[in-house]
Amino acid sequence: MPTPRSTLRWLLPLFVVGATAMAAFWLLYAADRQRSATSGDARGPLEIYSDFDPSSVNDPTGALAGTNVAVLGIVITVVSIIVQLAAGRYAGVTRRFVRDRVNLGILAFYVIVCVFAIWVSMAIGHGFVPHATLLTLMVATSLGLSLMAPYFGYVFWFLEPRNIIARIRRGAESMATRGARLSELAAAERAQIEVVDSVEELTDIVSSSISNKDKVIASTAVDALRDFTLRYLREKSQASPRWFAIGRGIGKNPDLVAMDPESLADLERRKTWLEWKVMRQYLGIYNEALASMRDINYLIAIDTRYVGEAALLAGDLDLLELTFRYMNSYLRSTLNARDVRTAYNVLNQYRLLVEATIRGGSREQALAGFNHLSYYGHVSYDGKLPFVTETIAYDMSALCQVAHEARSPDEPAMLSKLLELDRPLRASSQESALLGIRKAQVKLAAYYLAAGETERARRIADDMKHEPEARLRSVRGALEGVVTKDFWEISDRGRNFEYMALAQRETLGTFFSWLGLP
Repeated sequence: MPTPRSTLRWLLPLFVVGATAMAAFWLLYAADRQRSATSGDARGPLEIYSDFDPSSVNDPTGALAGTNVAVLGIVITVVSIIVQLAAGRYAGVTRRFVRDRVNLGILAFYVIVCVFAIWVSMAIGHGFVPHATLLTLMVATSLGLSLMAPYFGYVFWFLEPRNIIARIRRGAESMATRGARLSELAAAERAQIEVVDSVEELTDIVSSSISNKDKVIASTAVDALRDFTLRYLREKSQASPRWFAIGRGIGKNPDLVAMDPESLADLERRKTWLEWKVMRQYLGIYNEALASMRDINYLIAIDTRYVGEAALLAGDLDLLELTFRYMNSYLRSTLNARDVRTAYNVLNQYRLLVEATIRGGSREQALAGFNHLSYYGHVSYDGKLPFVTETIAYDMSALCQVAHEARSPDEPAMLSKLLELDRPLRASSQESALLGIRKAQVKLAAYYLAAGETERARRIADDMKHEPEARLRSVRGALEGVVTKDFWEISDRGRNFEYMALAQRETLGTFFSWLGLP
């Protein structure tokens, strides 16, 4: 539906161009008529102008027909070139262009005027002038000429990548909203196919943009997939059972046809086939962007977290679990690629998602996410990525604090898991990873002491009682030496891992005295 702003985009240039030409003509024409007016002729300029003479207008009428044909040729040539250039970068552009009502309407207008002009050119003769017909042709020709500039502007606007993406997203949202409420099987299957096609079109735009190093367009398309999913979640509760059954059309989709029948049945039972499809696209984009456009990896992790938080608010625990599975897949791909910087940022989003589940009271998913972090901490240690292991240790420590603040019954289990994180490392040569884990544990102990939880702080001290004194002094010195929360380099997290508030730093003396350090 056209908005007031889009209507103004059309009317303003059309009015300026047409009104300028008409005003210039009538001013000059009226002046010329005034100078050459004869006495006794009381007719006005418009009446005099419309008093056509057959012998005078016959040749100009044929010229008008040629003008309209030439204008149509120019419009088709320019539009074809622009559309072809856009279609080379983005799939589905041509199909959407020829389906657009404005494009069809304007091209039809030009064709109609051309045919009309041809017939008018043969209708004048033998002393007869069809005044209304001729004036209509003149107005239509003037309108067509005036329309060229705003129409070219519309074509450029239509083919702007952001507008293409927004149009695809809106179409997918509309089709998903209508299709989800259909009870007739064939109609629901057709809607499923159209929605999946739109999701894949957005994915193609992202892939093309990554290849062309166009980060802005790629980010816009990734966010469009998120916006579509969040909108769909708001309408999902009103969907009919037919919608959640994987139809024959989408069942042949490459992402679904290779799946085990039991897995497909699980998607139907959990009513998550569409979200699975979107995040499957995310995973493909994520792997494609690894090491070539890291910002897209960060954005995918952020948008996946948004979907998980929306699922938590909607009470859709199956979708929340699916979100964690894809976040785990992102981490696995990142660790396999040994991309430490991407892992650092993705882990930040993972921690925020687990925090949301803890505060939201989703105990099973929160504990599972926490355990997955511990697992990837061991995987990164085995892969000799000590900084990733250290990052995970600090994230687990922060989650224990969140669990304490939320009074989660799972906090003791989380603390135990954190204390187990360093056990495979104690006899290893990865001293930096071990120091990082111990600093995270001591930081949590300081929090517990500041909060009056002496028993939990002593659990951590008991776990560290066999540590060498040199290592303990190194941990203490590192923690006491950080007095500002801001890291000295730009970081998405915005905080220094080792920073603690003054009240917590003041408890370090008590904690290390339990370990024999004065």
